[in-house]
Amino acid sequence: MTHRLKKEGNYSYIEAGEGTPIIVLHGLMGGLSNFDSVINFFSTKGYQVIIPELPIYTMSLIKTNVKSFANYLYDFIEFKGFDQVILLGNSLGGHIGLYHTKLYAKKVKALIITGSSGLYESAMGGGYTKRSDYEVIKKKAQEVFYDPEVATKEIVDEVYATVNDRNKLVKTLAIAKSAIRHNMAKDLPKMQTPTCIIWGKNDNVTPPEVAEEFHELLPDSDLFWIDKCGHAAMMEHPDEFNTIMEKWLSARGF
Repeated sequence: MTHRLKKEGNYSYIEAGEGTPIIVLHGLMGGLSNFDSVINFFSTKGYQVIIPELPIYTMSLIKTNVKSFANYLYDFIEFKGFDQVILLGNSLGGHIGLYHTKLYAKKVKALIITGSSGLYESAMGGGYTKRSDYEVIKKKAQEVFYDPEVATKEIVDEVYATVNDRNKLVKTLAIAKSAIRHNMAKDLPKMQTPTCIIWGKNDNVTPPEVAEEFHELLPDSDLFWIDKCGHAAMMEHPDEFNTIMEKWLSARGF
């Protein structure tokens, strides 16, 4: 990671730049470094980019759910003293961003989601019966991307360590159940927040039809595709991702 982790109060986060705040929400297995290209790019474009560490494995089990994380995000925004923010979320992070926007619409100026759960996903919390088999976990990590080489040894090692930690595995399964329970199909049509949907055409975790459904259900949304791209567009095609997001923010006046 190219940025130092700050620890203040109950929060750990990285931040860079000055201007309109963009809060980035990582996924279940996603490290903060997954967004290095986003923070490096947008922190030089008039934005203050902040990536908090979500308490996915430190929340009590009873609070390990999408709603609790959405409330945690609200508390973090208040802690930072922001009136309104732009939210960017990948996978579970997108779901948390959507749920937060449902609860606290006035705090969210705009929303960007990529590979978001909230309607459907195929991998979260599943398929860990052979979690002690490194090669099985490696293959699972590679399937997240269109290009398996993006799943570096460092990424595979991190996933392997997570699923072989009993506490983390229990929390992972709890979050998976919560994501299904907090399906947002009925909420989305009521959400007027401008939303940018950036999706990999080859996403196996949240397939392309999920992006189309988000676009159909969200009243004020724009959908953009990235070709030869899996579940984490900001990692696999960082330049294209940043360009799409910057043009959309500019076109919307953010």
